[in-house]
Amino acid sequence: MQKIEGACKMKKGLLVIAAIILAAGLDAQQLPIYSQYLFNKYLINPAVAGADGYTSLNLTTRQQWTGYQGAPQTYSLSYNGRLLKQKYLIRDNLFDRKIFKPHTEGKVGLGATVFSDINGLVRRTGFSTSYAYHIWLQGGTQLSFGLAFSGYHYKIDQRQIHFEDPDEPWLNTDFRKGIFVPDFNFGAYLLNRKFAIGISAQELMEGFIKAGSQAYRDLKIQRSYYIFGNYDFEPDNKTLIQPSVLLKMSEQLRPQADIGITYSYDNKIWVGATFRTGSALIANVGVRRDRLFFGYSFDFTLNAIQMSTYGSHEFIMAVRFGDTPRKYRWLDRY
Repeated sequence: MQKIEGACKMKKGLLVIAAIILAAGLDAQQLPIYSQYLFNKYLINPAVAGADGYTSLNLTTRQQWTGYQGAPQTYSLSYNGRLLKQKYLIRDNLFDRKIFKPHTEGKVGLGATVFSDINGLVRRTGFSTSYAYHIWLQGGTQLSFGLAFSGYHYKIDQRQIHFEDPDEPWLNTDFRKGIFVPDFNFGAYLLNRKFAIGISAQELMEGFIKAGSQAYRDLKIQRSYYIFGNYDFEPDNKTLIQPSVLLKMSEQLRPQADIGITYSYDNKIWVGATFRTGSALIANVGVRRDRLFFGYSFDFTLNAIQMSTYGSHEFIMAVRFGDTPRKYRWLDRY
């Protein structure tokens, strides 16, 4: 009888852990969703680092499906900027003339992010650092490439699993220790006075390298891809109308698109609406005061889970430094 009970416990434990691993695998390829990505594209594309010539510090918090237990929560703090031609070296040539040579060529962008992402039983806490290189093309168009190195601690939170038996042996497995996962992200970004187009791939190594608990040895992280674009219509000097689209996909989930439009007045206030295919309607609003930016978005979910939640809420706060708040004056700075 004891052997049978032990076998039943073992079977139950294996089923529970298998379910956890399956859930972890599904969640792992679903990277955090951002409803206000237009105001910090760097979060989804490392090539954006320093592309607009400003130095930006951005804080983003997102509470998805508020009121629903185990719903995703995301917190991120990011920095990105560009090495400008601000310092010059004085050199003598063969003709005894002074030459003013820039200390930097103004083509390099740098960025960094720290983040915490909670999705059900899965916890990801980590960082990323990125390098971007910007190339000028004809017609005032800029092409950028970016590569980011990321690393995060990945763990299944067993504290949320409840067993009838407090001495259940599966409560003491190595899942509680977690693993460290290094990886790389790559992006390309095309920027012009009128439009922007970006494409990026995240989790390129798919968790091939994992350091830590052997309990996660079968875990595979799926690659995720982002393609976005926006176009600017300027009826007058103070009005900007910006339609945009973001396509998200992975090697496991079907593509999802965000189709939106944003209205901005005098670069001080903006309002917008977005339709996320098969998922949500999104409204966002923001204001700028000097160098400070504040934004808020509300997602109304288009499926049954909305009956059990108060929607999804996202807040952003940013500080931006540069010579002027007017867009594209930075063209003359390099």
